[in-house]
Amino acid sequence: MPPARRNMLAKILLSAASLLLAHLQHFLLALMQFIPGFKNYLPSPPKEQTLCHRPRGLQCISPLVQSVEETPEPIPAKIKGHIPKWINGNLLRNGPGKFEFGNDKFNHWFDGMALLHQFQLTHGTVTYRSRFLQSSSYLANSQHNRIVASEFGTLAMPDPCKSIFGRFLSRFEPPQPSDNASVNYVLYKGDYYVSNENIFMHKVDPETLETKEKVDWSKFIAVNGATAHPHYESDGTTYNMGNSYGKHGSSYNIIRVPPQGSSPGDTLEGAQVLCSIPPRDRAKPSYYHSFGMTENYIIFIEQPLRLNLLKIITSKLCGKAIFDGINWEPQHNTYFHVVNKHTGEALPGQWCSKPFVTFHQINAFEERGCVVLDLCCQDDGTSLALYTLQNLRRSGEGLDQVYAAIPRAFPRRFVLPLDVDSDTPVGKNLNPLPHSLARAVKEADGKVWCTHENLHPEGFEKVGGLEFPQINYSHYNGRRYRYFYGCGFGHLVGDSLIKVDVETKDFKVS
Repeated sequence: MPPARRNMLAKILLSAASLLLAHLQHFLLALMQFIPGFKNYLPSPPKEQTLCHRPRGLQCISPLVQSVEETPEPIPAKIKGHIPKWINGNLLRNGPGKFEFGNDKFNHWFDGMALLHQFQLTHGTVTYRSRFLQSSSYLANSQHNRIVASEFGTLAMPDPCKSIFGRFLSRFEPPQPSDNASVNYVLYKGDYYVSNENIFMHKVDPETLETKEKVDWSKFIAVNGATAHPHYESDGTTYNMGNSYGKHGSSYNIIRVPPQGSSPGDTLEGAQVLCSIPPRDRAKPSYYHSFGMTENYIIFIEQPLRLNLLKIITSKLCGKAIFDGINWEPQHNTYFHVVNKHTGEALPGQWCSKPFVTFHQINAFEERGCVVLDLCCQDDGTSLALYTLQNLRRSGEGLDQVYAAIPRAFPRRFVLPLDVDSDTPVGKNLNPLPHSLARAVKEADGKVWCTHENLHPEGFEKVGGLEFPQINYSHYNGRRYRYFYGCGFGHLVGDSLIKVDVETKDFKVS
């Protein structure tokens, strides 16, 4: 048969097959009306998806994720625009600044060695300085000119100077926590520390950025680390959360640190565990990065982004990094735990929602017997694995593809009614707040199913979502508020500043 004839026949057969499938689909849909249960055997329709803005031709940001030299002596900064002369003080920041030692290179953005930054504002001028945190990890890596301390996304290789047998045996050593505190500055008893999320912090001098003292949480209370986002009372009392791991599995712990040290060398003396919460699965506790606090309560979000403890403990033996043991399990819901921060008592209610992930809470407050909790939420928990240095250093179409794959975070409000008991009606919306569209409905099993309210209008997707929220903390944390600020993510890193009005849902981008 001639090629032209074959092509024509193929087109005719393809058109006939498409027409047949269309008629078959129509027939099956009609059949559903007459045969009960028949629809259960048909494929489910596609789930509704949030359309996110997907820009093309993103600017390469590789220069932002390269190693830099520290600048220990202040240098003048270039200023665009005008800084009011009444703003005086130090803006402190922390983050990764060195991504290789010798021929060894880190894999993940979070692995880079902590570089402390200071922007000193004085009468309209700004000076800048930076220093590398003198952590044990940094000093050991520098001394050996290779990576000897494993980090979140990088497994340190055995010492090449050891014998083959010695290198083999080193695989069986349990992974040691790094003290590379590259996440945030925190304040305890008036002293400044830099922290990540494990057992170690470092006290630092906020004026010179010198590393002063390494502090081990486990020397004071029975925890294996704490978050880098504590909450503060006006008197200086600090609340935080940290996990503990023992023979009976893991626990989530709420920590309270008193406001002032009794002596100049005092660190975490007087810290106590207020409450321990058992995970829904003790072998696979939830990963969490922050928590909420109101005037009377701590709110912990147990999300289905889980730490597989067996995978993490055996990661070195299997040649895997720690982050390979963090798994997104969307078959499980997200749960909210509410604890009285004065008594340490966990409230008996069970509040849950569809699976989501949150890294940063915006604010929380109490109103009319409810806790109102505002969070930046992602519907997919796979973003941590995507922030590798290889991805961040891409350009062109490759960079666009990475950006399109990363889940976006959006500001949402949940309302948790606290007074729920056996007499509370089932199936009724228990949210009494006229200004909130969030829903909280008690189900037959006693759980309260919470549906969020968006704190943004239609079209907000065009800014790429929002993260790293900030409020006027000293005036409004734990209280009803109106405005918050955050970074818009039209790129893999924040590329705009957004102000959101939580009452009108209006926002401004700059």
